[in-house]
Amino acid sequence: MKKYLLQEEEDKKYIWHPFTQMTDWLDDTPLVIERGKGSFIYDIRGNKYLDGVSSLWVNVHGHRKKEIDAAVRKQLAKIAHSTLLGLSNTPAVELAKMLIPLAPRGLVKVFFSDNGSTAVEVALKMAFQFWRQKGRKRREQFICLRQGYHGDTIGSVSLGGIDLFHSMFRPLLFNTIKAPSPYCYRCALKLTHPSCGLACAGEMERLIKKLSAVTAAVVVEPLVQAAAGMIVSPPGYLKAVREACTRHGVLLIADEVATGFGRTGRMFACEHEGVKPDLMAVAKGLSGGYLPVAATLATQKIFNGFLAPYSKQRTFFHGHTYTGNPLACAAGVASLKIFEKEHILERLLPKIAYLKKRLEDFSELKHVGDIRQAGFMVGIELVRDKKTKEPFGCGERIGARVCQKARKYGIILRPLGDVVVLMPPLSISMKELDLLLDGTYHAIK
Repeated sequence: MKKYLLQEEEDKKYIWHPFTQMTDWLDDTPLVIERGKGSFIYDIRGNKYLDGVSSLWVNVHGHRKKEIDAAVRKQLAKIAHSTLLGLSNTPAVELAKMLIPLAPRGLVKVFFSDNGSTAVEVALKMAFQFWRQKGRKRREQFICLRQGYHGDTIGSVSLGGIDLFHSMFRPLLFNTIKAPSPYCYRCALKLTHPSCGLACAGEMERLIKKLSAVTAAVVVEPLVQAAAGMIVSPPGYLKAVREACTRHGVLLIADEVATGFGRTGRMFACEHEGVKPDLMAVAKGLSGGYLPVAATLATQKIFNGFLAPYSKQRTFFHGHTYTGNPLACAAGVASLKIFEKEHILERLLPKIAYLKKRLEDFSELKHVGDIRQAGFMVGIELVRDKKTKEPFGCGERIGARVCQKARKYGIILRPLGDVVVLMPPLSISMKELDLLLDGTYHAIK
């Protein structure tokens, strides 16, 4: 048996894949990736594909970026892992030192973890414990958005509002308060932007004001609700939520796991509206897409709320074995140096403008209902009827079929329901961007 056939069979025999209906997987030929270079990945059969979703939104500078490769090798020659519980390590210190000046002003402390779900969970627990230690024990509620997605741990699922992902686990979850998502294409309030006057933000403030005495924090994905289908909030929404939190004395947690590290055209999405959260979760692109590392950034006010003699039991009793892993942090340091050295954000601007211009062509396609873009984050919503916005039936799997067709054009995509997502590496060239857009256009058509 050829080697690639054996690997494909062994995958089916041994691996249970995430967010994958295994009945379909077992009936199909699995795509097994062997290597990558730049914007492309290669399977074990030798086929070449453009990585149109950055290996699930993590790859920033392309695969096999020499500076990050070298940084990981250099660190590996020293030590692969050392605990951050009661100790520190050089790459973790350096990465934290580099992160703080890049973050929204006021965030001054870095708590490391290893994935986005956990970074959000850390923020929840910090907010909860912060208020408890201030004697405000009624403040144990969280307000979040319908159609929100913050990860797959129980705490982050409790914040989630995507029934397909979350409804099964409802008996395990704690109660949260859901505000309408700023989803202009399918407005829950049946209004139209901009004549609506940001009514969704007004509804959020109404909930904050009403529940401020029992609310620990509001949790949002700033600017883009990514997993919900790249829902881009209207201008001013994020700033309005921050101002409402400030007025009513409620903490704001920004989940920048998907939006951070240049994805929206700024280092962090909060920058677009000058928003300064109290806690901010980052992951995915933090290591350039190399190794699992995440962080929760906090203000001095939050940090000070945990300082006390040990006997007071105000320690934040949370941590993970691989928290602040030296290899992952070394990759993160190298990635952030590349942002500065290669002027990544400045060089991204013409690509964003070109992407926006090219996406205009997609509106002519019969079943493209809405096109949403924030920087290099794009969602193309497919509908049965453009006039009525009628969606396709779940069983038709239109989004998945489009992404399967895209492989025929040498492109790897992964949909969110019937929303086709484009989120290439920031390093993608104009020529490669054309390949991505041409292949996606034809796959949809």
